[in-house]
Amino acid sequence: MTTAPLRKDAARNWERIVAVARELVDEGTPLQLNDIARRVHMGVGTVYRHFPTAEALLETVATPSLEALTAHGEQALADEDPKRALTDFLTRTIEAQVTDASLSPVTAAPTDALPRTTELKQTLWSVGGQLLERAHDAEVVRTDLTSDDMVPLMCGIAFAASVHGSPAARVETARRYLTALLEGLYVR
Repeated sequence: MTTAPLRKDAARNWERIVAVARELVDEGTPLQLNDIARRVHMGVGTVYRHFPTAEALLETVATPSLEALTAHGEQALADEDPKRALTDFLTRTIEAQVTDASLSPVTAAPTDALPRTTELKQTLWSVGGQLLERAHDAEVVRTDLTSDDMVPLMCGIAFAASVHGSPAARVETARRYLTALLEGLYVR
């Protein structure tokens, strides 16, 4: 199903709402649609017409990162070296987690407000599973490691980097933690 393009004024409103939501997410402020309406100087009804729930707005904020990760994962599948492909995908994933505060709550949510979010998450999990399976088949990663293990491991690294790394050093801290994890996962 396709939707009609927004009128120019409606599109500008949508963009302003998403921009303010992005700022709030980056600050660590929970999204509340009434608060967003005040900040963008719009009626609450206008905000609710675009985003029926705060979850839908948060998912919209996370969508560009989810799309980029999915595209990167699909490119990694083309890499002939399964170890390098998995490492590159996990590195990009951990970098996105520590630089985009919208990703963790959206990827951890048991249900999605938007069908596009469900589609992107399913594709992302599928690609990650395929990359891990290729690494298993090449015997470069521990055989007892499963796809179900990867999500909590990656979340743990992102959390640890957020807690123990200064904001300026989070990406480097996360890379260092990921490297230590990978050295324990790969077969020598």
